[in-house]
Amino acid sequence: MSLLATIAAAAEEGHHVVNELPMPPVLYGIIVFGIFVVFAGVVFSFRDVANRHAAKAEAYARQHGSETPTHH
Repeated sequence: MSLLATIAAAAEEGHHVVNELPMPPVLYGIIVFGIFVVFAGVVFSFRDVANRHAAKAEAYARQHGSETPTHH
């Protein structure tokens, strides 16, 4: 049997489901989007942390002899 005949025979067999998903595909997207929103919230919660601790950073720099200023 030639390659083309094998491909044609496979195409004629039709479609069958091998494994069904446990939930609709849209729910996977919703779940992943929710996870990304949670991660974005965690990242957003760390904004401006360096400015909140600027006094500690300057004191550390003075104590350890840093020549560069820590903020402008």
